[in-house]
Amino acid sequence: MSTDAKPLALVTGARCRVGRRLSERLIAEGWDVIAHVRRPDDEVAEGARAVAGDLADPAIGEKLLDAAGAPLDLLVNNAARFAPDSLDAFSTDEFAAHMAVNLQAPALLTQAMAKRHPEGHRAAIINILDAKLASPNPDFLSYTLSKSGLAALADIAARALAPKGIRVNGIAPALMLQSAGQGPDDFKRVHALNPLGHGVEPDELVDAVLYLARAPGVTGQTLILDAGQRFMALPRDVQYLEKE
Repeated sequence: MSTDAKPLALVTGARCRVGRRLSERLIAEGWDVIAHVRRPDDEVAEGARAVAGDLADPAIGEKLLDAAGAPLDLLVNNAARFAPDSLDAFSTDEFAAHMAVNLQAPALLTQAMAKRHPEGHRAAIINILDAKLASPNPDFLSYTLSKSGLAALADIAARALAPKGIRVNGIAPALMLQSAGQGPDDFKRVHALNPLGHGVEPDELVDAVLYLARAPGVTGQTLILDAGQRFMALPRDVQYLEKE
């Protein structure tokens, strides 16, 4: 981390939900935060600097790193597309859209960060994955494939960038927030559907990000935050189990 100034973090998908909460916490912990959003008029956490861009743009890596104006200490690939499809209803459009946002953009940002990384500087990249990778089910096919690719990217990049002093890790959370079309009672029930009997909260993911950002000897690892849900080998995505 930088010692002569505040450390600099870039968080993608920082307008709302977990991305915004992460931005707020990083700022409270003394970081300068670049909050990536999709549209120029999107609001971000107080104290963050908003930078807009379409993650499907092949130039997104160069654009966001140019906007940063200084070497990053932390990149959090948090933004994600999450839309339903399946083998029975496979959509080539959804496949391409998921891959562009969930895998291509993190790869381009990782590449751009590494190109600008000064010799002797230490930094971290954290890819937000999904706990369902540890116990897959057939729902959200393109999303799952894109997150599987992102997990592989983290492993490959950790090996490639270690000599530069860049650590790369992943965090794989289970359901943390109410999904679109999901009622509060249904969410409450499936949120706690795991062996520990309590749902994973967004602040747990934020804590994990802060840990990995500060853990100088940890690279190429994935922290699974699912309260043991993977042990249950659920046959459907958890949000669909309320309808079973």
